[in-house]
Amino acid sequence: QVQLQESGGGSVEVGGSLQLSCPFARYIFSGCGMGWFRQAPGTERDLVSTISQDGTITYADSVKGRFTLSQDDVKKVLYLQMNSLQIEDTAVYYCAALFEDSSLRCVPQVWGQGTQVTVTS
Repeated sequence: QVQLQESGGGSVEVGGSLQLSCPFARYIFSGCGMGWFRQAPGTERDLVSTISQDGTITYADSVKGRFTLSQDDVKKVLYLQMNSLQIEDTAVYYCAALFEDSSLRCVPQVWGQGTQVTVTS
């Protein structure tokens, strides 16, 4: 059973916008947070933005001021609004649920299948 499924990816020109969505199962809401990550070809998967259980939101420096993470606690949907998209934002974007590991670190443990975002000039 797929617990996370991203949608909203696509192709957009430089400067354009996209909104990603990620509905999540009720049990995932009990973790330590949710987040968006991305992976470009030939690179590692990097953090884009996370929201902790107390509502604290963090962003990677590369997306600050352009991307906005939000979460609808009633509908159980995680969003990522992406504005002023640049070519370097091209990647597969993943939604993830964060849970505490054995060392009590809040880490992504449940992943969606990813959605492709392509920014063209």
